[in-house]
Amino acid sequence: MSVTTHAPRQIDPSASLHAESLGLAKSHGRLSGRRIIVVGAGQRKTVDEDPPIGNGRAMSVLFAREGASVACIDAVKDAADATVDQITSEGGKAFAEVVDVSDAAAIAPAMQRCAEKLGGLDGLALNVGISQGLSLPKMTIEAWDRDYAVNVRSHMLFAQKALDVMSPGGSIILMSSLASQRAGGRNPAYESSKAAQIALGRAIARAGEDKGIRCNVIAPGFMDTPMGRDASRRRADRALAVPFGRQGTGWEAAYAALFLISNESSYVNAHTLFLDGGHLGGIQRGA
Repeated sequence: MSVTTHAPRQIDPSASLHAESLGLAKSHGRLSGRRIIVVGAGQRKTVDEDPPIGNGRAMSVLFAREGASVACIDAVKDAADATVDQITSEGGKAFAEVVDVSDAAAIAPAMQRCAEKLGGLDGLALNVGISQGLSLPKMTIEAWDRDYAVNVRSHMLFAQKALDVMSPGGSIILMSSLASQRAGGRNPAYESSKAAQIALGRAIARAGEDKGIRCNVIAPGFMDTPMGRDASRRRADRALAVPFGRQGTGWEAAYAALFLISNESSYVNAHTLFLDGGHLGGIQRGA
């Protein structure tokens, strides 16, 4: 009996890259006059000489390009300032606010300050997230509680205050992960906290209905961001099966967020958008 083998398919990664994927598209004023807070607006430092843009910075810059005034919240002052500098260098409006989101008492006052400085609030994008990278046998109570404090509790507290100060018709976005649906990373605190964000997003949407405030969740797959590159350094085989022969970009996450935070998505609510090139749906290299 003969066995037929198939050579790996040749894929041109550039075929699925567009101006939007690279942050080079023209702006269209889609958020003109909107006032938006981005939490996790900076990005981590990496060993890369020319690091890719992260989701939070890409969202902040794109929102400003599209006409919004942006409050850039981050735990690291230099990271927040760098995002603001990029926005203002392009003629946009932004300011930085430093908040350690693991400090529950700091969240509501920071939201209040930002909303007052913006002159109101129309949108909130929650991009902050951490991972201790511990498998279940190695998990500690302290590591588990820290992941949940940052990845879930802080999101609840930000949303709670947003529902109080946000204008009717506003929009809230949570940034979850494809890890919410699978255990491939052997990272239970991260995976389960990201799954909890999806449920929390639905609860926020329900709570915001009376004011017409929507809440949706974006769940990226394998992304070429500073966090994604750090993960790939720990697991060299992490993204071998990605669709299109490439990982996603921070700009692609930002454009998904732009739609969901804009009035273009006014009847999209309590939804989770998997930004993964179809990976969850079975689109994989070698399949």
